[in-house]
Amino acid sequence: MSMIRDLRAVVRPSRPALRKDGGAYDTTRDPGTPSAVVDCAVYRDGARVDTGKPLTPHEAMRQVRRDGGFVWIGLHEPTEAEFAGIAGEFGLHPLAVEDAVQAHQRPKLERYDDSLFTVFKTIHYVEHDQLTANSEVVETGEVMCFTGRDFFITVRHGGQGSLRALRHRLQDDPELLARGPSAVLHAIADHVVDGYVAVADAVQDDIDEVETEVFTPGRRGGVSRGVDSARIYQLKREVLEFKRAVSPLLRPMQLLSERPMRLIDPDIQKYFRDVADHLARVQEQVIGFDELLNSILQANLAQASVAQNEDMRKITAWAAIIAVPTMVTGVYGMNFDNMPELHWKYGYPLVLTFTVTVCLTIHRTLKRNGWL
Repeated sequence: MSMIRDLRAVVRPSRPALRKDGGAYDTTRDPGTPSAVVDCAVYRDGARVDTGKPLTPHEAMRQVRRDGGFVWIGLHEPTEAEFAGIAGEFGLHPLAVEDAVQAHQRPKLERYDDSLFTVFKTIHYVEHDQLTANSEVVETGEVMCFTGRDFFITVRHGGQGSLRALRHRLQDDPELLARGPSAVLHAIADHVVDGYVAVADAVQDDIDEVETEVFTPGRRGGVSRGVDSARIYQLKREVLEFKRAVSPLLRPMQLLSERPMRLIDPDIQKYFRDVADHLARVQEQVIGFDELLNSILQANLAQASVAQNEDMRKITAWAAIIAVPTMVTGVYGMNFDNMPELHWKYGYPLVLTFTVTVCLTIHRTLKRNGWL
């Protein structure tokens, strides 16, 4: 703990952030423009410093450099103008700043001279009464994290993935929060991966429901009539979106748990191993979901084909039965004079009896062979 306090006491001058073209960001902001800052606080010795009024990022950082501790700033969908002043104050790398503002990034971990930039994809399960071809199963958001020696900045995109409750939980654990920004990074990683686990369980229920419907025997012939393939395909697309959030994050979590980094407390680094293990299990689940849905889709298409063949066999069987009376009545409708038994009084009932007998014989034969 003494080493951590010594590190907090070091004052690091800020480095101005530059654009890709080398120009500086404009740090001025129109006073009428709404701020994207959700919360800004200074933490010292694991406790939130009560200032009695909301702090601006500049004021918070000034306190940290004077008295020690670290600042945690949370933002939600900031514009370039809103983020420019913060980027300049904390010396954030322009490439990371551009990614944080534009969003739609894949999960990753990037190391710069004096900060780490981490991107997480948050996943939220969308509740639905019944899975349809247009059902939204998972909803994604993003959390970008800038981890420095004396600051931690989160940039959140999307309506889901609020970190307010997580911040309160960390504030209730001063011993952990005293570890500095790396403890916050671990808490967010653990929070995101726990969300993956919950969503994976919910998606498993949807897949089980579809699988049950596909392999439930139909009412006729013991053959399933299949389900709407669009429903299975939609679920497969949602699982693919889930997979894009989970798979790229595994390597960054392994790096955080295995490779020594000066911005990550060694005691906190051990806990990243647990996060990486949970993430690996979720990744295996999601890959299994994808493969299982492929099999379900193929089985559904095969059953639909079998059902169509069954229908065609029935149509063919009935056509064969109907062909007999059609042929007989067609012959007697030609109105020739010299027709068999045309003027015999028993001719009409005899022809009807013959037609019905042949039709019943064909029907019984086809039914015994499984065509009807």
